[in-house]
Amino acid sequence: MAEKKKSTSKRKGTSKSKLIILAVEIVVIIAMFLVAYQVFKMTKPKQGPTTIELNKEELDIPEEVKEREEMKGYRNIALFGVDATSDAQLYTGSNSDSIMIASINMDTGAIKLVSVYRDTFLNIDDTNTFTKCNAAYSRGTVNGSKLKGGATPAIRMLNKNLDLDIEDFVTVGYKGLKEVVDGLGGIYIDIDEVELGHINNYQITIAEKVLKCDYVPVTETGYQKLDGLQAAAYCRIRYGGGDDFKRASRQREVLKAIEAQAKKADLNTLTKVFNEVIDDVYTSIDKEDIMDLIKNISKYHIEEEGGFPNENMRTTANIGAKGSCVIPVDLEKNVIWLHHFLFEDQEYTVTDRVKEYSKHIEEETYEYLHKKQ
Repeated sequence: MAEKKKSTSKRKGTSKSKLIILAVEIVVIIAMFLVAYQVFKMTKPKQGPTTIELNKEELDIPEEVKEREEMKGYRNIALFGVDATSDAQLYTGSNSDSIMIASINMDTGAIKLVSVYRDTFLNIDDTNTFTKCNAAYSRGTVNGSKLKGGATPAIRMLNKNLDLDIEDFVTVGYKGLKEVVDGLGGIYIDIDEVELGHINNYQITIAEKVLKCDYVPVTETGYQKLDGLQAAAYCRIRYGGGDDFKRASRQREVLKAIEAQAKKADLNTLTKVFNEVIDDVYTSIDKEDIMDLIKNISKYHIEEEGGFPNENMRTTANIGAKGSCVIPVDLEKNVIWLHHFLFEDQEYTVTDRVKEYSKHIEEETYEYLHKKQ
């Protein structure tokens, strides 16, 4: 294997890992937040994450959802991985290639992760534009505003299409992911033949066009350690067994691999990683929220994971100029499934708005699905 020119690997340890278990299990960047309190006491951090206070009134949480007893006691956080090629695109103007919902049962500590497939055909803004849902972060609008894209329209898209009550988010780009993985000394992933055929091409693209760094080719299949750039490239692979579906599965696999490494890390290692990555984070989670999570940190754990739309209620088709999309065959039934999965709500009834969207999706995609058959 070629010698790596630049390395940011850190030594691993064991003594303080419980402080960041919840964060790692939710998303790599929150892991760094959950050691923030200790870091501030020990070191002088850099500038810190870019934090925004969201206008809750603009997040379009349905009134029926606010009143739903079965959803009380859960905290839902939107996780966005964006294809930003500049620092500014972390905030708006980039597509969210990775979209996840982390739903935390605050009583039991159980966490459920759901990938919302980036190409899912949904309503992305107030003009009733139905297209790939990852476009909401790039060009979604709110209440007729001329400002487009960013966290608010992306969260709004999730809330109004899926009947959710998301009020917080974390966004990270390639740089942040690379720094976390390198800081933990790499992660272990099993690479198959198909993945080996694509991972280096994605490395080249990210290294040359985004991060302006060197890369180390992956030269063999099998269970092996990946560095940060290799892990980012692995998350980007769309080919081999389901395209976007398989890619979302790979992204969740990377999160679990990061979790495994972070649980072994000591506080000094986590502190270094925190200081490396903190400037590359965009979030609505403030220090008070972080401290609330830390109080009962040891009880949190990933319980289940899945993807939306459900595999038994989705298909794919080229929808004219909108390209290849993932179609929720019946959005209403998919949302019912989602609420059963996340909140164990056995009797959920969707809002009238979701019923309207479900009908619209059926009508707009019918001719394309019919041609496919």
